[in-house]
Amino acid sequence: MLSLSVLRADPEVEAIMKMSEKQIEAIGYTEHSRRHAGIVSKWSGDILRALGASEERVRLAEIAGYLHDIGNCVNRKDHAQSGAILAYRILTRLGLTNIEAAEAMMAIGNHDEQYGSPVSDLSSALIIADKADVHKSRVKKPIDDLVTADIHDRVNLAAERSYLSVEDGVITLHIEIDTEICSVMDYFEIYFGRMKLCRRAAEFLGCRFSLVINGTVLV
Repeated sequence: MLSLSVLRADPEVEAIMKMSEKQIEAIGYTEHSRRHAGIVSKWSGDILRALGASEERVRLAEIAGYLHDIGNCVNRKDHAQSGAILAYRILTRLGLTNIEAAEAMMAIGNHDEQYGSPVSDLSSALIIADKADVHKSRVKKPIDDLVTADIHDRVNLAAERSYLSVEDGVITLHIEIDTEICSVMDYFEIYFGRMKLCRRAAEFLGCRFSLVINGTVLV
C-alpha cells in the first residue's frame, strides 16, 4: 500500500496542493490547505480504525482524505469531481491498483454536500472527517467587523476546538464555540445540510451521528 509520506512528498501532489491553496486564498474562502488535508486524512482513518477496518482500508481512507480537495486547483466549482479524476491518475502512477485508486476516486467525488452521497465506507468516513474540521485557524482574511463578516468566517472564527469520537456505535462531532462571536443558530444555518449528510454517512457505517456543541447534545 502506498504510504502517506511518499504521497505527501510526491512533486506532482505538492504542486497541485500549492495551486489549490493559491486559488482558495484568491477567492477568499476559508482555509483548504495541507493543514486541512492532513486533519481530514487522519480523521478518515481514525473513524474506520475505530470501527474495526483493516489497516489497508484505513490507509486508503487516509490517502483519499489527503487528496480530497485537490480539485480546487482547477476551480472551486465541482472541485470534488475534478479532484477525483486527478487523484485516480496520481494514485495509479504511484502504484495503487486500479480498484484501490477507483475506490479513492469515488470517495473524493462524493465528499461535497452539494452532490455527494455516502456510497462506501471510504466515502462515509471522508464525509464526516471533512465536515468535522471547523476551527478559527481556517479564517485567513482579516475580519474587521463581525456583524458584517461572512457567516462561514464567523462560525469558523468562533470555533475554539473540534474533534471526533467513535464509541458504542455513535460517531460524535464535538465543537467548542465562542458564542460571543457566533450563535449556535449561526452554525446550524450553514451546517444543517452538512450534518444531515454526516448522519447518512454514519448510518452507512452502521452507526448513529451525534453533534455536541459546548457540551450540549444537539443531535
